[in-house]
Amino acid sequence: MTDAPLDWQVLARDGEARAGILRTRRGAIETPVFMPVGTLGTVKGVRFEELEAADLDAAIILGNTYHLWLRPGAEVVRACGGLHRFIGWERAILTDSGGFQVFSLSDMRRVAEEGVEFRSHVDGRLCFLSPEVSMEVQATLGSDIVMALDECPPGQTAHAQARASLELTARWAARSRARFDELQREGADLGRTGADGDLSGQQAIFGIVQGATHLDLRRESLARTIEVGFDGYAIGGLSVGEEKSLMYEVVEAIAPLMPSDAPRYLMGVGTPEDLVECVARGIDMFDCVIPTRNGRNGQAFTSRGKLNIKNARWASDTRPLDEACECAVCRRHTRAYLRHLFMAGEMLAAVLLSHHNLACFLDTMRRVRQSIRSDEFTRFRREFLVGINSGVE
Repeated sequence: MTDAPLDWQVLARDGEARAGILRTRRGAIETPVFMPVGTLGTVKGVRFEELEAADLDAAIILGNTYHLWLRPGAEVVRACGGLHRFIGWERAILTDSGGFQVFSLSDMRRVAEEGVEFRSHVDGRLCFLSPEVSMEVQATLGSDIVMALDECPPGQTAHAQARASLELTARWAARSRARFDELQREGADLGRTGADGDLSGQQAIFGIVQGATHLDLRRESLARTIEVGFDGYAIGGLSVGEEKSLMYEVVEAIAPLMPSDAPRYLMGVGTPEDLVECVARGIDMFDCVIPTRNGRNGQAFTSRGKLNIKNARWASDTRPLDEACECAVCRRHTRAYLRHLFMAGEMLAAVLLSHHNLACFLDTMRRVRQSIRSDEFTRFRREFLVGINSGVE
């Protein structure tokens, strides 16, 4: 037994792309990995049995500290034995710190050195989130990977403002780490497991790199985050309004500088194209609400690009959403039927489209991993990008 909450091994490389195994206290996760977002303890429209089935087989999902803290509340989760028991999910969970959600409430919050005061979007009550509070809530949730509290500025933030945000994020990172360590010593982690081999059974914590699109600030933020010391490192504050080319530029410049012996996480990104492009730039972990959000709005992701199920051209089309897809939806249902469900306002439309979209994202990651291990990622990337830009027929 060691004090390590995670074990990370790179099994293969192809350029900057890495395929590896991330061992957590709740099992091994093959990387690069896409993590479905379960904001309120649910991946919207998808049952956990389906997430565990072979065509999805999600090894890790996300929970959102901000939303779960406000509703149902930390005390409810505590009374139910932690988030895993509360929602009935036995695989790994990563929780974000709540920072992104708080900072999106730009007209309802006040930022100070101590933390952020804001009005709840649920009932308007005054709330206060600090690094210490975020760590305490995440200990109660018992997630397997905890995120430090950061300040997330808009993507096009001016240099001076981005520097101030970076400085605050660096100070909050140190406070997050200190309170996290105290909580682990106190046994506050409700998700703790018995030691598994050489793992400690404790929570892990990731630090977050900020700096908007300013590469000098990103490098400084990374150095200061590494100085605090974390189990993994994330790039935050992208996909928040900046041009996609700028996002790729930041990832390409920063990811290779991140510690090679720790997992690298790009927060809140993105489309299948973004996943493949950022794997090529050295990223190991991703999350995004796009698969289920777009599914609820009638958009399906396919190997040939996006398909809008509302389009009248699919009204009598008996093909699956994607003839190259082996998910449960594509094996059983036609575009015509899915369009009928959506146009009739049937909730099953959102359920089936969300399932298919998650299958698309998760299968893309499976093929990425296989191509890296086979030393064929460069070819896979080229062919994949040609395919999704070819257009749905």
